[in-house]
Amino acid sequence: MSTSPRVPYFRLANEAIKGLLATSKAVHDSSIDPTLMELVFLRVSQINGCGYCMDMHGTALRKGGIEPRKLDTLPAWHESRFFDARERAALGWAEALTRLSSAAPSDAAYEALLPHFDEKGISDLSMGVAVINAWNRLGAGLLPPLP
Repeated sequence: MSTSPRVPYFRLANEAIKGLLATSKAVHDSSIDPTLMELVFLRVSQINGCGYCMDMHGTALRKGGIEPRKLDTLPAWHESRFFDARERAALGWAEALTRLSSAAPSDAAYEALLPHFDEKGISDLSMGVAVINAWNRLGAGLLPPLP
């Protein structure tokens, strides 16, 4: 597989990118703790195989002081002792929304959110998952150069 950029989509789809950037800003300014949102972004990017986004969100988490062992065990969050119940619920929901080709998110995945997030939080988290999935498809598909 080539690692060269395929098309300059930031320039060619400029108006759509402006909208996606505005949506991303709204997600970053939402009710979800920024570290939790970054963990969700990194996990979704891992699932989708987007190297650009994995680099970006892993770097942000390291700069934010996340414990290295927590970051190292993110792919196995469900068995790692470094994630609390709120993080587990968010990561489970993020994985369920990302893996829609397998099945729609289960009632159990949704119900796991209820003790930790209000309706606004569930909405904000879901929007964050949607936005990172959009960025992942651009990054994995069109191969922007790593900074």
